[in-house]
Amino acid sequence: MKLVYVFDAYCGWSYGFAPTLAETARRHPGLPVEVVSGGLFTGARRVPIREFGYVQGANAKIAEMTGVEFGAAYDRLIADGSFVMDSEAAARGMAALRQAAPARAAELAEALQTAFYRDGLSLSDPATYRVIAERAGLDADAVVTAFSSPAARAAAAADFRHSRGLGVEGFPTLLAVDARRGPAVLAVGHATADMIDQRLAALAAS
Repeated sequence: MKLVYVFDAYCGWSYGFAPTLAETARRHPGLPVEVVSGGLFTGARRVPIREFGYVQGANAKIAEMTGVEFGAAYDRLIADGSFVMDSEAAARGMAALRQAAPARAAELAEALQTAFYRDGLSLSDPATYRVIAERAGLDADAVVTAFSSPAARAAAAADFRHSRGLGVEGFPTLLAVDARRGPAVLAVGHATADMIDQRLAALAAS
């Protein structure tokens, strides 16, 4: 069995879920974690962030429920309102990071979101991936090059298809997948590591 984590780097609830995912991975070191990017802000939804009037209220709720912090640089970005969230670019970045360190995908997904939600960095900017890669001890030149490559674009598109194929309708979604049962939903939106443990135990007993 493995865990499949479907998230969007520009999804605040995914950012809030990161500590739960990290704790779940720590408790279950034998379960590999596959990270799949979803396409929350693509096509007609790639508009200035001011057009999503619910963002600040949602962030307050996310912080209250999960304990994550939204940084001052991110707050300034929201207040300006002109920033455009592009999930395709973020998915390319996730693909480049995943390629550099496949076994650290969950950790790097959190680092990607920290760069945006704490540091206010654009996930469409190659320089952001240099920062993330350097912090993670990865080959920054290789990550930046991969971000702009056709392979990363193909990987982003494949992730979006995979997300739809799994039947994911909201981010984040955590699934347990094995060959016998197929995917089983462990969490959508918000859950604690204890809740996920209970659901994994129920699966194991079934």
